[in-house]
Amino acid sequence: MEKKVKNKAMLYGVVAVLLAVIIGALCYEAGFYIPVFSPLEPPSSAAPSAFLATFSSGEDLKSFLKQNSKTQGLFRIYGPYDTSTMSPTFMGPNTMSKAEGFNFEYSTTNIQVVGVDEADTVKTDGEYIYILSNDIVTILRAYPHQMARVVSRISFGDLHPVGIYVNGDRLAVLGSKSLTRSYYGYYEGDPETFINVYDITDRADPVLLRTLTFTGSYFNSRMIGEYVYFVVSQAACVVYDTVILPKINAEGHVKEIGPTEIRYSNGSDEYYQYSTFVAMNIQNVSDTPTYLTVMLGGTGTMYVSLNNVYVTYPEMSGNTTIYRVHIQGKNMTCEARGEVIGRELNQFSMDEYNDHFRIVTTSWVNWTSQTNVYVLGMNLTTVGRLENLGVRENLHSVRFMGNRCYLVTFKKTDPLFVVNVTEPTNPTVLGELKIPGYSDYLHPYDEDHIIGVGKETVEAEGGDFAWYQGVKISLFDVSNVSNPVQTAKYIIGDRGTDSLVLSDHKAFLFDKPRNLLVIPVSVAEVDESQYPYGVPSNAYGTTVWQGAYVFNLTLTDGFVLRGRISHGNEGEGVPPSNYWIKRALYIENVLYTVSDKKVKMNSLDDLTLISSIEL
Repeated sequence: MEKKVKNKAMLYGVVAVLLAVIIGALCYEAGFYIPVFSPLEPPSSAAPSAFLATFSSGEDLKSFLKQNSKTQGLFRIYGPYDTSTMSPTFMGPNTMSKAEGFNFEYSTTNIQVVGVDEADTVKTDGEYIYILSNDIVTILRAYPHQMARVVSRISFGDLHPVGIYVNGDRLAVLGSKSLTRSYYGYYEGDPETFINVYDITDRADPVLLRTLTFTGSYFNSRMIGEYVYFVVSQAACVVYDTVILPKINAEGHVKEIGPTEIRYSNGSDEYYQYSTFVAMNIQNVSDTPTYLTVMLGGTGTMYVSLNNVYVTYPEMSGNTTIYRVHIQGKNMTCEARGEVIGRELNQFSMDEYNDHFRIVTTSWVNWTSQTNVYVLGMNLTTVGRLENLGVRENLHSVRFMGNRCYLVTFKKTDPLFVVNVTEPTNPTVLGELKIPGYSDYLHPYDEDHIIGVGKETVEAEGGDFAWYQGVKISLFDVSNVSNPVQTAKYIIGDRGTDSLVLSDHKAFLFDKPRNLLVIPVSVAEVDESQYPYGVPSNAYGTTVWQGAYVFNLTLTDGFVLRGRISHGNEGEGVPPSNYWIKRALYIENVLYTVSDKKVKMNSLDDLTLISSIEL
C-alpha cells in the first residue's frame, strides 16, 4: 500500500510539472509571462567567512543573546524611511550618457562611485523621467519636450517607497511599510522592507514582475550592473523565551531565516540586530535572489565599491567597527572586520582605492574633538593613520580623489586640509587653507579644483565662535597642494538661507563640459528696517523664495548666475512646500526641474520657459 501511494505521488508530481511546462509555453506564445520562482532557497552562494561563526540551533542563538546582549526583551529598530512622515535623504561627478538607441546627451544621478548607482527619487533614461513623490511613482515622457506628458502612475497603498532604480526596461522600487503614529506620539507596527520590480517595456502600462518583503527596516542600497544590493536591519531579541528571527515573503511564500544561516562574531554588545544583505537580479527576475544575514550591532553608514560593500557599526566606546562584504553578481561573502577610533560623518568619509580602504572619523579625547584619517588593508587591519587634525573643530565634509583626501573642519574659520594618501602607511598633510565659512559638500571640478557648498559665517562678538549666514559656493584651486587657494565664491541670501545639497548630494547638478551648475535653494532675507541700530550678525532672515539657481562655472570667470527658476507663481511669494524644487537634470538643451507637484522645462540657452507639467 505504501509503495502504491509513493508511485501515485510520483506520478502526480510528474503530471504537475508537465502541466506547468505546457501552461507556461501556452502563456508565452499568447504573450503572457508567468514567472516561476524559487525564492526561498538557502543562500548557498553566501560562503562562510573565516572570522564569523554560525549558530548550531535556535537554542544556541537564544543562549548567545541572553548571555551577550545587554538589551533584553522586545525592542524595535526603525530606519530613516519607516514612517510616511519622513522624506528620503539619499549622496562623483554627474555622468553624461546616451540612452540605448538614441544619440543625445542627458545628466544622471550624482553618485559617489562611477558604476555604482544609488537609489533616488528622480531618475531618467534620456527619454523618460521617473519621479517618486507622495508615495506615487510617475513616469513622464520627457523627450522630445514637445511630447512631454505623464504616461503612467504606480501607487503603493500603505507602502512607503523611498528610492527607485531604472535599468533598461526594468524599474525597481524600494521602501518600507508605512507606520502610524499613536496618540502618545510613538510609531505603531513592525517595520518591513519591500522591493518591487516592474517591466516597463510599455511605459504606459508597467507590469509588476516580482515583489519581495523582509521584516526589518530598510537601511541602504546600490545597483551595479543588473544587480540591486540592499541591506535590511532588524532587532535580534528574545521575547517570552522565543527568538525573533527575520523573515522573507516572496509572493506569499514566507521563509524564516534560520539560526544556522545567521553569522556572528563572539563578544558582548549593548544590543544586536540582524543585518540581511540581499542581491537581486532585476533583469532576470526568475533568478533566485541571495541573502546573507549577519548578527551585528546597530548599522551606521554604507559605502559600496564595484566589488565590496562596507557597513559601519558605532560602538559604545566611541569607536567604529567596519565589515566588508565581497560581492560578485549574486555571490556575497563577509570577508573582513576591522575597527577604527571615532565615528565617520557620512558615506563620503569612506573610500576604496588600490586595494586599501580609507576612512575619516571624528573622535573625542579628554572632551576635545579631533579628526583622524585611517588607511586599512583589505583585511581591514589599520596600516596607516593621521590623527589630531582640526582639534576642537567639527568635521563638515570629506572627499577622496585618488591619492588625495580633502576634508573641511570648522569652528570659526574653514580649514580645508589636503591630505596625501599616496603612501598608505604614512598619510600626511600637504596643505591647509583657512577662510570664513565652511563647506558641507565637496565635489570635484577636475583633478586640481574642487567645488564646495556650505555656509558663509561671521565671527561672533568675543571671537569664540561664528554665526553662519547665507549659502556659500566656493571654488578651490589645489594644484599647489601646499598652498590651496579659494579662487571664486558666491553667497546667496542671509542667515536662514538653505540648500538641499547640504544634506543630500543628489540635489547637486554639475556638468563641466557645459559649464553648468544647478542647486536648489531656499532664500532667506533679513528685514533691515527691523534693526534701526544695525543688523546683528545673528539676525535670522525670513524665507522669501525657493527654487533653483543656475550658474555658469568656469575657472576664468568663477560663478556667473544665469538665472533662477521657481515652481511658484510669479508674485505670490514662497511656493507651497510640495512645489519646492528638489532635483534638476538636463536632456539635450532642455533643463528639467522637479518638485513633488510639478516638472518645469526651460531652455538651457537662455532659461526661457518652454512648458510645465503638473504631477
